[in-house]
Amino acid sequence: MTELGLFLAKKSVNRSDVARKTGISKTRLSELSNNKRTKLRADELYLIALAIDADPCEVFNEICKDLELKGE
Repeated sequence: MTELGLFLAKKSVNRSDVARKTGISKTRLSELSNNKRTKLRADELYLIALAIDADPCEVFNEICKDLELKGE
């Protein structure tokens, strides 16, 4: 499961409801939630955040928490 999938599960989000509100297909939401090779676009993240009444920055910080800059 991806970080987005874990975030949505933690928030008990109904993916069908998110798909209906955002126009993102249930198949695409499933890929974003389960396949770590699937890339989440910024517009998708923003729409998902709006659909679940979350701050887009909170969602972004949660799903990117493991990213770090390379040492110099």
